[in-house]
Amino acid sequence: MEKKTLIPRNVIDTDGNLYYDERNRAFGIVRLKSDLVNEFPQLKEKQSKFSYKITYFRKIEELEKTIKELKKKNNEALPVLMWLFKNEKE
Repeated sequence: MEKKTLIPRNVIDTDGNLYYDERNRAFGIVRLKSDLVNEFPQLKEKQSKFSYKITYFRKIEELEKTIKELKKKNNEALPVLMWLFKNEKE
């Protein structure tokens, strides 16, 4: 399977939520907000299939090493930074 990286037109800075999936008994649903979907119009193609890759770095040095490798490749596609938060009940 060939994968083509999606590249946004603008800087994206948005917040979202994870939703609990009863069937899988896990927080397995990530809903993308409209500003993110609007930035990637390909995501509106109903017949297309999309995948994702998540890389979690446990140390800042590992992240810096990966950034240096990205710079060497001179790839115009950049990764998305994603932070996970636990929201305390109000």
